[in-house]
Amino acid sequence: MFPGLAQRPWHAFCRFYLQHHATRICHGWQSGGGIRTLWFNFPDSHVSALATGPIRFYSNSDSRKNGSSASGPDKPSTSGTPEKPTANNGQSPSASVSGANETIQVKVRAVLKKRDYGSRYTQNNFITAVRAMNEFCLKTSDLEQLRKIRRRSPHDDTEAFTVFLRSDVEVKALEVWGSPEALARERNQRKEVEREFKENLFRNQKLLKEYKDFFGNTKPRAGKRTTFLQGPGKVVMVAICINGLNFFFKLLAWVYTGSASMFSEAIHSLADTCNQALLALGISQSVRNPDAIHPYGFSNMRYIASLISGVGIFMMGAGLSWYHGVIGLLHPQPIESLLWAYCILAGSLVSEGATLLVAINEIKKSSKLHGVSFYEYVMQSRDPSTNVVLLEDTAAVLGVILAAGCMGLTSLTGNPYYDCLGSLGVGTLLGTVSAFLIYTNTEALLGRSIQPEQVQKLTEFLESDPAVRGIHDVKATDMGLSKVRFKAEVDFDGRVVTRSYLEKQDIEQILNEIQLVKSPEELENFMLKHGENIIDTLGAEVDRLEKELKQRNPDVRHVDLEIL
Repeated sequence: MFPGLAQRPWHAFCRFYLQHHATRICHGWQSGGGIRTLWFNFPDSHVSALATGPIRFYSNSDSRKNGSSASGPDKPSTSGTPEKPTANNGQSPSASVSGANETIQVKVRAVLKKRDYGSRYTQNNFITAVRAMNEFCLKTSDLEQLRKIRRRSPHDDTEAFTVFLRSDVEVKALEVWGSPEALARERNQRKEVEREFKENLFRNQKLLKEYKDFFGNTKPRAGKRTTFLQGPGKVVMVAICINGLNFFFKLLAWVYTGSASMFSEAIHSLADTCNQALLALGISQSVRNPDAIHPYGFSNMRYIASLISGVGIFMMGAGLSWYHGVIGLLHPQPIESLLWAYCILAGSLVSEGATLLVAINEIKKSSKLHGVSFYEYVMQSRDPSTNVVLLEDTAAVLGVILAAGCMGLTSLTGNPYYDCLGSLGVGTLLGTVSAFLIYTNTEALLGRSIQPEQVQKLTEFLESDPAVRGIHDVKATDMGLSKVRFKAEVDFDGRVVTRSYLEKQDIEQILNEIQLVKSPEELENFMLKHGENIIDTLGAEVDRLEKELKQRNPDVRHVDLEIL
């Protein structure tokens, strides 16, 4: 039966003839104190059969070679043929073989039978009040009569919340609606009402707006108003006003002079005004609160608006400037007096420079607050709206200088080709700015990682906790606007978690419970009770780590710790 024992002449083994064949039998040898013990593990259903089944003992070596006589029935020879049973000093056959050198004892260990978890076992699952009312069409008054269970809350703002047993909710739903068919009909009717509501959502929103306009909107609007009075919103609003005036005056100068460079500058100012209006829309949308469809909020709206702005600059600004410059080279036209054009360019230089200084000051303040340099802040596109204003105004100042220089060469030499080259130069400048904006905002929308130094800092904080053995698969993604999402797989130390649970328990009571355990069923109940509590303790440890991680690193807004 055990091939490995045939090569050990001093071992003896036994074969059990059971009324029912046992499965998943484990065996092994233990030695100590001159006694070698052969042990077996049987399923609990075969323990009773083992007590009544006959036991035969065999030896793989001749007793005369071992210098001892064996007691018990059926002592075979080395060939495996059973020998006749012999008595040993009148003793009856037993479950032990006595020899001069060694004694073999048989021990039987009972193990719990593997439980088959069916669909009914899931009735012990918990369900929240919201799901109970939505899925089983119940009211709050119906839930008040059910058993309430307090569980650890998954949210940061509450410590515990009330749940119900799913089996109780199902029974209550059948009691309220009478039958599963009636409950199914009610669910279908509610789904139909919900579908009709979604179809009429636009009409409902319009009626709600009319209601607010008539009775007054009680919801505070200070949040969006203050958005454009400070920070990036203030920079964008200043840029919209100045670029709008610049476009108007440059357009008059182009109509008066017919200069290709002046036309390019007018188009440049129009593109800046439209793009910054788009940025203002993105800023107003980014401060919206998260909802069920967008659980992580709308902070990426600034990057989307900046990306569209970059594409608009390329198409409207660079494209029209190149087109007008090429047309001027192919069909040169004489330029009228440029005096008014110079005056308007000088005014644009002053206004664009003022907007540029506002953007520079805002970026300096923000970069100092985040502890990075001015260059890193711009290249990482931490504030896309301010970056767009900075780059557009930088291109505007350089474009004014380039246009004025080319117009000056045209007025000195009388050659209109210099003015057309100025238009091409402004278009190239706008194309470069738009390419940079498209690249940086695309990188931000793809979800790039934060700096390695910051990732190392977060990892070291978690690894320094006593309950953590190791951190794996760390991902820290910049969600935009200084919001970081941190994810890691954590290998917890079960001993520390268990000690944390025991520190909150009455040890004397647990010892008394252990002493009362006399059967496998009682042991199972004991382990299930404390095992569930230890799992709750592990969940509390996860919540503690997430909370401390957010407190020490304000940029980390979302933490996902997975138990390894």
